[in-house]
Amino acid sequence: MVITIGKAADNDVVVNDPYVSRYHARLLRDEEGCLFLEDIASTNGTFVNGSRIVKKKVSLTDTVLLGEKYKLELSEVLKTGNDYSEEFARLKDIYDKYVEQKVKIQSSNQFKTRLFQALPFAFIGILGVLISALGKGSAVLFGISLFVTICVPTVGIYLGAKQSAKIPRQLQDLSNRFKIDYVCPKCGTFLGEIPWESLSNRKQCPVSSCKAKWVKG
Repeated sequence: MVITIGKAADNDVVVNDPYVSRYHARLLRDEEGCLFLEDIASTNGTFVNGSRIVKKKVSLTDTVLLGEKYKLELSEVLKTGNDYSEEFARLKDIYDKYVEQKVKIQSSNQFKTRLFQALPFAFIGILGVLISALGKGSAVLFGISLFVTICVPTVGIYLGAKQSAKIPRQLQDLSNRFKIDYVCPKCGTFLGEIPWESLSNRKQCPVSSCKAKWVKG
């Protein structure tokens, strides 16, 4: 990939600035994906992080000036070639976290639901053992055991159902955030729940009006 930069109209990136030469510089990407900025014998020079360069390896965080005054945004220069590979690469982390959180919500809530439903019956068993040990003929203990036997399971079932009801809402909230974040970095089209690896095999956005390059090469 080679992107030419300068004042002349036939450059890939046209810069209308009096200190920028007609053919000022060019941005190159090698086979390993590294970016290099090269000055094309410009009159006022090309500067990276304050130092004048002839050719230098650069990153998107570097400060680039053409002719000491015009600030060049490398990320915007790359968009000239419809290259959104770096932004697309960040979507992998978004997808992986989505899957991880989805599984966590489902497994955590299922565990709590079963716990709420099972504990009351365990409590009743323990209470039965205590009543046997303290005396079967006590009317007070019999009344307490009857109350517990009826009420505690009901409470457990209620709490279990309440916990279970949280799952759809939590999954919906997670899905809503995912639909905002997991989109084509250029056109903003939601990419569905298609794994990131599958999307990377397509190499570019399928939307005909976009065709953003997701993968270099």
